Amino acid sequence: MNGASPRGGAAVGRLSDLSPIEAGAVMYLRLWGDGPAGRADAASDFDIALGADHGQAAMLTLDRLCSLCATHGRRQLVRHGLGCACLGADENCFAQMIGAAADGAREDAMMMASLIVRPDFAPALASLSEDLGFALRRMTKSVPLPSTGHQTPSTVLH
Repeated sequence: MNGASPRGGAAVGRLSDLSPIEAGAVMYLRLWGDGPAGRADAASDFDIALGADHGQAAMLTLDRLCSLCATHGRRQLVRHGLGCACLGADENCFAQMIGAAADGAREDAMMMASLIVRPDFAPALASLSEDLGFALRRMTKSVPLPSTGHQTPSTVLH
């Protein structure tokens, strides 16, 4: 786990619990946070999956989004390592923001954004989340995931 504060790093689930878009958001957050080599890997993924122009745009969006979180965050986001199967609380909030934005749930994305950055930067973060979410949707649409038989829970669990 990387980061100065343990708050936000507590494991709240597993990456496998997330949708492909949400899991991709966490993976690219982790890659971006790993510095130049990780960012180069992310850029390569985007180029391969989306083509050079769209890939470059997706990488610029990721860079702006993560830079906004780092510069104007309420506190530093805590990330788990690239190979970690756990999902941290901060990572889950980030993933839920991207997932909501990709689904067109702008108010939910805005609410999550306001948990991550100062309120005056939440609209920009939510907008960037939508752009990244759409790129991740295009990337994951063509790659069907194997089914585990797991059903998405309804809003009432018990």
